[in-house]
Amino acid sequence: MSPDLHQPPPEGSPDSEEAESEGAEPAAGFWQRRSLSLTLPGCWGALLLACLSFTPSLLPRGGILQGLICGISAAIGYGLGVVAAYVWRAFADREARSASPGSWRVLIICAIVLFGLSFGLGQYWQHEIRRLMGVTDYNLLTTLACPFVAALVFWLLLLAGRGLRRLYRWLARHLRRWIGPRAAGVVGWVVVAGLAWALVSGVLLAGFVNAANEAFSLRDTETPEGVHQPTSTLRSGGPGSLVPWDSLGRQGRAFTGDGPSAADIGTFTHRPAQEPVRAYAGLATSDDAESRAERAVADLERAGGFQRANLLVMTTTGSGWVDPAAVDSFEYLGDGDAATVAMQYSYLPSWLSYLVDQSKAREAGRELFDAVYDVWSKLPQDQRPRLFVAGESLGSFGGETAFSGEYDLRNRTAGTLFAGPPNFNTLFREFSDHRDGGSPEIEPVYKQGRTVRFTDDPTTGILPKDEAWNGTRVLYLMHPSDPIVWWSPDLALSEPDWIGEAPGGDVLEEMVWIPFVTFWQVTADLPFSTGVPDGHGHTYKAAYVDGWNAVMRPTGFTPQDLDRLREVIQPSH
Repeated sequence: MSPDLHQPPPEGSPDSEEAESEGAEPAAGFWQRRSLSLTLPGCWGALLLACLSFTPSLLPRGGILQGLICGISAAIGYGLGVVAAYVWRAFADREARSASPGSWRVLIICAIVLFGLSFGLGQYWQHEIRRLMGVTDYNLLTTLACPFVAALVFWLLLLAGRGLRRLYRWLARHLRRWIGPRAAGVVGWVVVAGLAWALVSGVLLAGFVNAANEAFSLRDTETPEGVHQPTSTLRSGGPGSLVPWDSLGRQGRAFTGDGPSAADIGTFTHRPAQEPVRAYAGLATSDDAESRAERAVADLERAGGFQRANLLVMTTTGSGWVDPAAVDSFEYLGDGDAATVAMQYSYLPSWLSYLVDQSKAREAGRELFDAVYDVWSKLPQDQRPRLFVAGESLGSFGGETAFSGEYDLRNRTAGTLFAGPPNFNTLFREFSDHRDGGSPEIEPVYKQGRTVRFTDDPTTGILPKDEAWNGTRVLYLMHPSDPIVWWSPDLALSEPDWIGEAPGGDVLEEMVWIPFVTFWQVTADLPFSTGVPDGHGHTYKAAYVDGWNAVMRPTGFTPQDLDRLREVIQPSH
C-alpha cells in the first residue's frame, strides 16, 4: 500500500469526523478513496490484536476459524487504536497529523515479522492442543487460507463501522437545524447505536433464529436411521402409549426406539434384569410445557415407571436430545430396574438453543420435575423409587431450575448428575463462586464436599477424597477444555479465575487472558465443542459410567465391570 494513500486526515479519527461534519458532504470519488484509507494508530492496534489472536484457547482451531477470530480481533484492535490516538491528542491538545512514509515502512516491516512469528507460534500451539486431545485431523489448505480470511473479515467489519459513522454524521448535520451541535452529536450516536442494535438483535438475529427454527422443525419430523417404533408397552410411542409415535419428534423417537433391552443388560451383568421404562413427550405432543410435562408423566405412570427402583428425570438439550451414554449407563447400573422421563422444548440444536432458548429450558426443567414430584410425593414412602435428576449442557441449566439450592437438591432427590454445565447456571455459579478457599475453579470444593462435588474424570477420584460423602450426592462433570462451561460475556473485560490458576490436564499453560481476544476465541470454540474426542471439550460419554456409579452407589459392580461398561457405552474402536 502506498504511503501517499494516507496523506489526508486520518480516516476513522474523531478529528477527521469533526472536520468533515462541519463542511459539505464529500463527493463520491473522495468517499471511495477515503473508504480504503487507514490510520497508523489503528493499524498498530489491529496488528497487536491480530497477533495475539493466535494464542491458544480451549480447543484446536482450523485455519478458517482462526482467520475469523484474527479478523474480528484486528477490527477491534483498529478501533481501539483510533480511540487511543484521539484520547492522547486530547490530552496533548494538538490536532491530528498525517503519518510520515517512514512510519508506514516501520509498520509494514513489523507487521511482516510479528504476524509471521505469531502465525508460526500459533501453528505450534495448535499442534500441542491436538496432541493433548488426541486429535489427528489437520488441513494444510485451510491453514494457508487463514491470513486471507482474516483480511476479508477485517475489511468487512471496518467498512460496516465506517458506514455507521457516515450515517451518524449525516444524521448529526440534519439535527443541527433544530438543536445545538453537542446535543445533535449525542442524539445522533444514540439513534445510530439503537438502530445498529435493533438491526442485529431484532432483525438479523431474529430472522436467523426463525429460519433455523423452520429448518429444524422439518428435520424433527424425520426418524433417525436404524430407529424403529418400539413394540414394548414400556416405551412412549409403543403399544398403549398416551403419546403417539409421530408426536415424539426426531430425538424423542431416537430416545424411546433405542437403548439396552433386558437381554442386553442381563448378558452384561450375568444377573436377571428388567426392561427399562422410557417416557417422552415431543413438541408436537402438546402446545405448552406444562401440559407436555403432564402427558409425559402420565405415560411414565402408565408404563409402570413409578414402580421401578430408580427413576430419572432427564432435562434435554434444545432439540430434545438425550445423550444415550447418560441413560444407558443409568439403566445398566440399575440392572434395568429403572425408568427415565424427558421432554422436548425446542427444535434448535444444542449450541443455538444454548444462546437463545434459555427461558424454554428453564420452564421445561421446572415443569417436568414438578410433574414427576407431584406423583412421586403422594406415593407411600416405602413404595417410592429413588428419584434422580440429570442433564447435559442446557439440560443441566433446565434441571437446576427446579431447585433452590444445595439443601433442596438433597431433600428432594436421591442423587443428581449434571454434565457440562453452562457458565450461567444459577446453582453451578453459586457453588463455584462460594467454593472453599484454596480450591481451583476448574475443580472446586463446596462445603467440604458434603453434598455437591465436581470432577473432570471420576475414574481418578472425586475431591475431596478424605471427606465423607453421605446421603444425596450431587455431581458435576466438567472438562477444563469445555467452552460451554467457561464461556461468559465477562471474558471480554475481566480475567476469570480458571485462566489465572493452574490449567487443567488438556489446556495449555500458554493460554492467557487477553481483553476482547479471549472472549472471541472461546466464543468461536462453542459450535465445535463436541468435535473432539471423548473426555475433552463438551464430549461426555464414558464418564457417565463412573459418574452414575458414584451417585447411585449400585451393588454388584466391580472395577472390572465398570471397565467393561465404559467400553459398551463408548467403544474405543
